[in-house]
Amino acid sequence: MSNIDIALLSFPALLLLIFLRIPIGLAMLIAGIGGSYFINGSFLMVFAQLKNLTWGTFSSYSLSIIPLFLLMGQFATLGGMSQALFKAAETWMGHRRGGVAMAAVGACAGFGAICGSSLATAATMGQVALPELKRYGYSGELATGALAAGGTLGILIPPSVILVIYAILTEQNIAKLFVAAFIPGILAAIGYMIAIAIYVRLKPGSAGLRERAPYSERFRSLLGVWPVLIVFIAVVGGIYGGIFTPTEAAAIGAFGTGVIALANGGLNRRTLTASILATASATGMIFLIVFGAGVYNAFLALSQLPQTAAAYVGSQGFNPWLVMVAVLVLYLVFGCIMDSLSMILLTVPIFFPIMSALDFGLAPEEFALWFGIIVLIVVEVGLITPPVGMNLFVINSMARDTPLSATYRGVFPFVLTDIVRVAILTMFPAITLVAVRLLY
Repeated sequence: MSNIDIALLSFPALLLLIFLRIPIGLAMLIAGIGGSYFINGSFLMVFAQLKNLTWGTFSSYSLSIIPLFLLMGQFATLGGMSQALFKAAETWMGHRRGGVAMAAVGACAGFGAICGSSLATAATMGQVALPELKRYGYSGELATGALAAGGTLGILIPPSVILVIYAILTEQNIAKLFVAAFIPGILAAIGYMIAIAIYVRLKPGSAGLRERAPYSERFRSLLGVWPVLIVFIAVVGGIYGGIFTPTEAAAIGAFGTGVIALANGGLNRRTLTASILATASATGMIFLIVFGAGVYNAFLALSQLPQTAAAYVGSQGFNPWLVMVAVLVLYLVFGCIMDSLSMILLTVPIFFPIMSALDFGLAPEEFALWFGIIVLIVVEVGLITPPVGMNLFVINSMARDTPLSATYRGVFPFVLTDIVRVAILTMFPAITLVAVRLLY
């Protein structure tokens, strides 16, 4: 077999390992080591590669931003920021038809701005919002669907762990990617609220009404949101303003949310230990996936598959937009069976060289930023796409009286809005790039 044949056969082998319930990071590690062995005919080069790759991967200064953002999310939860965000949004919007569900989406967007993790956003806001949605007569279908979709805003609203990984893989500026994600993130939240508004009009019995809160209560609820605003301005504003590097901003954010959690009584010796252990566990899982993907992608580079595929697509004269649609469809399919981080680590080293060789009428850096946001959105759709939408399982596990099939039905309108948003942002790259062009 040729090296290309070995690389192509590694994909079904990798999927088989995943279906056998081997952790994705370990599956990519096994596939990468096995593929390199078949190409080299010996483990000697593989072992040498593992030594160098381990040091090269985990000594990366850029990766230090990941545990800091995860720790910031842990402290934000302890500081009661999720409750404050939801309470404020519910007070202002709860009296509208579908307003409590819209408030949950808005609170997810706010919490995503200081968390950076989709699963953490979904789990945290699910604990806060599900009881309120049930209290006001929302159907389990709508409640779980809205929260699962709202949780995806955790990886789209800056700061985002997935965007950091994409920036490292493609050697792009993290701050510019955060800027480019801002408008699509706002559009996502608005799209989800529109989906809720349409849903409750088509199914009036799916949502109850909350009494209108007086303006005194509304303005009072905003007092609890100011810590979130301060942290967001310090972190994201510091990055945009050039005051901090992204890693420094993450450290400032973790420290700030820790101080707020301490002031609110949520942080003590026990919860601090639990937060550090949870952060270490999540970081270890992410780093194992990063390492496994590094080994697998090194094998693919050795096989010359990405370079050959890029040269083939470029020489065939395919319409760039047709290739873009094909890649996005593949991402939607992968999203049904893989988690978001694994998809990014596995596919970007293959798809990015192919797409970069095509002409979309954009400068190389602008293309990289635009393509990254499009990919992130499609990966986000994978988090709420059956049968392996991770957010669906997280939310459904909290709503034990709601069948998983009902959650699947409830999230369908939000998936439709995501597809519409992907189409709009794909056809009009300027929407994604306008903030970057203004600031840089």
